[in-house]
Amino acid sequence: MNDQEYAGFWVRTGAAIIDTILMLIIVAPILTATYGTGYWVRESFVQGVWDVLLNYILPAIAVIIFWVHKSATPGKMAMKLTIVDAKTGGKPSTGQFVGRYLGYYVSMIPLFLGVIWVGIDKRKQGWHDKLSGTVVIKSNLIEPVKFESQV
Repeated sequence: MNDQEYAGFWVRTGAAIIDTILMLIIVAPILTATYGTGYWVRESFVQGVWDVLLNYILPAIAVIIFWVHKSATPGKMAMKLTIVDAKTGGKPSTGQFVGRYLGYYVSMIPLFLGVIWVGIDKRKQGWHDKLSGTVVIKSNLIEPVKFESQV
């Protein structure tokens, strides 16, 4: 653990921006083709089934698939970050990844406080990390490092 560095708020924000741009490049043309250019200026929250599928279901599935297979999203990979189990330093379980994704909603509800928590916490864990038992580390080291449990 001495050689491993936790990924802080700004590098993780950069990774999230990369992921958002990539998802927008995929989803925006499909939404525009489906609903027209008026989609982007309408006031209603949900435009239809494709809106829900492309804005909520597809991103959730894509993120969880990347986490399960790569322990990172494309943005995290670009920033050389990896999600690991907080206790063992190994790969988290699929259940932890699903819980981590759902934990994002918990982290965002109170004015994004759970996400901002990454900048405050000693281990750089957001609430979604704490709920799922994960940490995000800089993955530039060759050897995997085992973490000790904190009480």
